[in-house]
Amino acid sequence: MIDRHGRSTDEVLTGFRDRFDLAADALGHVLRGKDAVVRHALVCLLAEGHLLIEDVPGVGKTSLARALAAVFGVSSGRVQFTPDLMPSDITGVQVHRGGGAFVFVPGPVFAHVVVCDEINRASPKAQAALLEVMEERQVSVAGETHRVPTPFMVVATQNPVDFAGTYPLPEAQVDRFLMRVGIGPPDVATESEILAREHQEPLGAASVTGVLDEDTLVEMIAAARRVTVAPELHRYIALLLRETRSPEHRDTLRLGASTRAGLQLLRAARVHALALGRYGVIPDDVKDLAMPVLAHRLLLTDRAVMSGVSGAEVLRKILKTVPVPR
Repeated sequence: MIDRHGRSTDEVLTGFRDRFDLAADALGHVLRGKDAVVRHALVCLLAEGHLLIEDVPGVGKTSLARALAAVFGVSSGRVQFTPDLMPSDITGVQVHRGGGAFVFVPGPVFAHVVVCDEINRASPKAQAALLEVMEERQVSVAGETHRVPTPFMVVATQNPVDFAGTYPLPEAQVDRFLMRVGIGPPDVATESEILAREHQEPLGAASVTGVLDEDTLVEMIAAARRVTVAPELHRYIALLLRETRSPEHRDTLRLGASTRAGLQLLRAARVHALALGRYGVIPDDVKDLAMPVLAHRLLLTDRAVMSGVSGAEVLRKILKTVPVPR
């Protein structure tokens, strides 16, 4: 197979994998000892999805989000979500410039990677301002539509819902995040290394600037779209989705995974396959990504919550139940 640049399949695979590993290595310098989280974040970006990072303060959520933009040299914006945040603080406003003319002043969402810090500290009204731009890649202000840059990704950080001053995200908004990941504290050896290197090298996004570029990002996204998926893999994903909605789980689940979740799982699996040097998706790609893509979309019953059951536990049982195609 030859692509539009005249390269063979092997050359496309090697180039994608090498660039993916280069980006992952650069991000690993920002978030040390968290290789799985780094690779999931990259898969999410290259699958054209949005990422929700949930964890306690101080574990590197914002650093990872900003570094994703820096590693490809694309623009980034940042919104600090607070209880008094207004929708216009996110999307932008129309400003009167005299003579009856109004000019649109873009908000921070007009960037390739938008970091939304502590998204669940703002009111539901402010959170809702992200819905259109996350799904449609555009915002509407004063009756006019404005497109955001392409590629476009929202990386939102979220504190655990039992923290003071947090609002739970509505189900419709949670469903728009391709993945949810947690970071967790580093082990003792990694934390000691971080402390020792603090004064020796730049930290955060500054340490990964210029590793790759925007053209490379666009090319990698396009390559992932062309990865082939066999019909039995489509059916496998559909069966997983159906099982999350099965009456057999009515004691634990009030809401299963949506069709949007299946589409996003499929896109992520394509990237995952390419990153491992394969030009076709296999069941292991789906299984490896099912947890970060599907678990946060499963809405538990009150009884399950009171019993301490998590969406991840239910999903593990489902993955064992649904037959894997051979």
